[in-house]
Amino acid sequence: MLRYLDEYRDADVCKKIAEKIRCISTKPFNIMEVCGGHTMAIRKNGIHSLVGENINLISGPGCPVCVTSIRDIDRVLKLAEAKDVVICSFGDMMNVPGSDTSLSEARALGAEVKTVYSVNDVLAFAKKDPGKRFIFISIGFETTAPLTAAAIIRAREEKILNFNVLALNKTMPKAIKAVLGAEDCNIDALLGPGHVSTITGINMYKPVVYDMGISCCISGFEPMDLLRSIFVLTDLFEKDRIEIVNAYERVVCDEGNLKALKIMETVFEPVTSEWRGLGDIEGSGLKIRNEYSDFDAENFFDIEVPETKEISGCICGEILRGTKTPENCSLFGSICTPLSPKGACMVSSEGTCAAWYKYAR
Repeated sequence: MLRYLDEYRDADVCKKIAEKIRCISTKPFNIMEVCGGHTMAIRKNGIHSLVGENINLISGPGCPVCVTSIRDIDRVLKLAEAKDVVICSFGDMMNVPGSDTSLSEARALGAEVKTVYSVNDVLAFAKKDPGKRFIFISIGFETTAPLTAAAIIRAREEKILNFNVLALNKTMPKAIKAVLGAEDCNIDALLGPGHVSTITGINMYKPVVYDMGISCCISGFEPMDLLRSIFVLTDLFEKDRIEIVNAYERVVCDEGNLKALKIMETVFEPVTSEWRGLGDIEGSGLKIRNEYSDFDAENFFDIEVPETKEISGCICGEILRGTKTPENCSLFGSICTPLSPKGACMVSSEGTCAAWYKYAR
């Protein structure tokens, strides 16, 4: 347990850990980093090039913007067409392509769309302008869902009745199982998401680890965090041992954040959710409970959409499943760039394609 941030970035110590990893690694080993933040940190710090040829670091479905389905993007865009409605969303969602357009393009054509940094911004807008309905597009995993739940509770207490939420939140365990259970899966171990685990704790991963027979190490985001976690997983793999390890002890505990989990459970209930690249996964989404239905945008608007259109040539789905990399995509770096993204993985700051384009080209 170090005290200062620069200690977690000590180049000499990181080189020593990387050398130890290379020394103990004797066979091909595929590690999936579930979190998009890990993908960005690995590429930014060159971790993938330090750990040796045997170890292959593979990105997974841990970017909430990336796994949001085209159908759900189209539903958001239909909401944006409604009169006296203001769509409020995080910036990463603005340029994600739907079947025909994106939120940023809809805004350019006259739709009322605001970029927000917190759901509390939306509550403030709604209180200030009661003549309009403000809809928060809630994406993210267990990390952000409690914040949305708390905002819904606050809206009820303060009678902010022109505030609504389109709940597109997802939860990780069943999605991880879906990835690992696929016929084309070649994952040997998991680098567990640090931020999600802060809320859920490490107990969430036990069914994945012991049912699927695959080790998981919860990691932080600094270079030393990542290298330490890769060392732990490599050591377990070489010894043919299956374990769940918490290597982010300064933030993550076994039971997680019980208060946040309670708030989330109070407002949301599990529901089948569609993931980009994975399809419908039962119980992997969050739906606003009936007790709070006054704040559910789906109860106020018809947002059914026609059949969606995939972007020709985009392989975001395979990248999110870990079966392909951006280099396998014919659009990557030519037609599809951060300034002109064709797929969600190039849009988000945590997207695999964005990370590869920015740091690995």
